[in-house]
Amino acid sequence: MANLEYGSNEGLGPDALISMYRVMKRIRLVEEKLGEDFRAGKLIAGVHLYSGQEAVAAGICAHLNDKDWIASNHRGHGHFLAKGGSVKSLMAEIHAKATGACRGMGGTMHVADFSKGMMGANGIVGGGISLICGAAYSEYLKKSGSVAIAFFGDGAATQGVLSEAMNLSSLWRLPMIFACENNLFSEFSHTSTVLHGELIARAQALEMPAIKVDGNDVVEVWRAAQIAVDRARDGGGPTFIEAMTYRMAGHVEAETGFLQGAQYRESSEVEAWKAKDPIDRFLKWNLETGKVPQATLQELDAELIKELEEAMAFALSSPEPPPEQAFQFMFADHEA
Repeated sequence: MANLEYGSNEGLGPDALISMYRVMKRIRLVEEKLGEDFRAGKLIAGVHLYSGQEAVAAGICAHLNDKDWIASNHRGHGHFLAKGGSVKSLMAEIHAKATGACRGMGGTMHVADFSKGMMGANGIVGGGISLICGAAYSEYLKKSGSVAIAFFGDGAATQGVLSEAMNLSSLWRLPMIFACENNLFSEFSHTSTVLHGELIARAQALEMPAIKVDGNDVVEVWRAAQIAVDRARDGGGPTFIEAMTYRMAGHVEAETGFLQGAQYRESSEVEAWKAKDPIDRFLKWNLETGKVPQATLQELDAELIKELEEAMAFALSSPEPPPEQAFQFMFADHEA
């Protein structure tokens, strides 16, 4: 089956561009703060940062609303924020506070907000794929017009659940999108050592439209997602999007402690990808095209910095969960 074609630029006006920049910059500021705090010993656990991959979440989630569903992986802060989750609830959750998105019981790898359609990040590799397949089936039965997106990495592409979900969603024409963020590494192993062939070819074998995009170009991601989301809403079935990107940080911020000086990436490779920073690329593109006034983006930067400062103050001043909370939220008869 032929590859999916890109959507048009219809709807990609200044407001949409500002919104996507806001999401990317918000994610970057949050992740940089978390990395800084971990290195300073202020966090209770290591964090898997999304820095460098912001364009994927921003470009896809720009087409979604609160009734659409997404599920993430262990690198889920960016997806949480792109889907509308608040910085305050995210920071409070990572600091294990009662005011967190999951009342301090989920932590960095399990942030969720059902009110925003965020089913949650997941510490199990590929764990969110089956959840989203179920969500897509539910929306299909209700004929709601809502869509469900599974965000996962190239490492999860070797999990059997991906093949199962792709087969089922194709067979039943579910309103599902498989968003593979191919950042070239499965933890510490280069993708070429664990993955054979082209990922999008797997989708084509199931007659599922597929497209490979530059995951560091938010406009390109937006255009690809536009047609995939519209197709799913219209009953056209699933789509596979492979977004080529790269994480600027390590696999996890705690990795230096157990790698003991060992390196799995060449510094020249990391620097080459940093030169493709999705936020810098957007700013350069915008400067060349004049789509959004520079002053507007500068004002937004100041607003986001203030937002982060307020979120940190909120998180640090919030109470810890009461001991009795450990026995709650495990069964359906407990109130959320």
